[in-house]
Amino acid sequence: MNATITTTAYSVPDKVMTNNDLENIVDTSDEWIRSRTGILQRHVVSQDEATSDISSKIAEKLLNQSGIEADQIDLIIVGTVTPDHFTPSTAAIVQKNIKAKNAWGFDLSAACSGFLYGLVTGANFITSGQYNKVMVIGVDTMTSILDFKDRDTCVIFGDGGGGVILEPSKNNFGIIDSMMHMDGSGGDYLIVPGGGSRIPASLKSVKERQHYIKQDGKTVFKHAVKGMSDVSARILTKNNLSGDDIALFIPHQANKRIIDAAAERCGISEDRVLINIDKFGNTTAGTIPIALDEAVNANKIHDGDYILLTSFGAGFTWGSILIKWETK
Repeated sequence: MNATITTTAYSVPDKVMTNNDLENIVDTSDEWIRSRTGILQRHVVSQDEATSDISSKIAEKLLNQSGIEADQIDLIIVGTVTPDHFTPSTAAIVQKNIKAKNAWGFDLSAACSGFLYGLVTGANFITSGQYNKVMVIGVDTMTSILDFKDRDTCVIFGDGGGGVILEPSKNNFGIIDSMMHMDGSGGDYLIVPGGGSRIPASLKSVKERQHYIKQDGKTVFKHAVKGMSDVSARILTKNNLSGDDIALFIPHQANKRIIDAAAERCGISEDRVLINIDKFGNTTAGTIPIALDEAVNANKIHDGDYILLTSFGAGFTWGSILIKWETK
């Protein structure tokens, strides 16, 4: 028995920050950002918005669109690196907000791979026969950990997320294969140094700006290209498929150049690659579920289509999921 995605949804804050807006904040330009990332704008939270607010809106949309009652949800998994608090979990806050009284859940930290890690984890609870309805959300409020004096990071990220409901497949379609990886030796190249038990919050850590995300862009770029390209190619080969068999390729929206390289490696033509980084930027765990819901709403996915998802994130973490789409 496979797990299949029966409902998709996404939510982003109303406020939009354009590249021109960033020109007034940091030493950058619209041309510089466009040429290096493909980003034109990103959505950002207002002062009274947090990750659980976005997550709860996603969860409510999933329930409304599916017709499922909140008390029918068995499990809530939230992939995020920007929770409201260390504890309680964002999943617990979502469970409270939507009144999913019979659900348990947890947050999962895998940065930009958070949604794929969550999707695989949720799918395993379905295939085990233990649960019938699992909600998986990928969401981040990246502006909460951005240093707007660091142009190498602050121009890349945005806020938002998306989610799905997983249920047992009726036709043995759905998630048919996955490959997940991690290499902890890459941890220092993309990191938020402060705030945890290694560097607890203090006047010194705040003054040294240790609570913002730091990255070695060139190193991350090199590993992302190789990681996403290799794992996508391998999962196709393992399943006796080629790029021509993929109806839609939905990669993590980190950088258009990374996306183009991964698609080329897999032999997937540009018209079958979903790119929305221009509108949303890099929402970390939110990129793939946002793109997936856009594709569903635009009727780009049909029953029996092969869909390929791939991501790369801090950790390093990366992976790919192959789906045979099942229309509910």
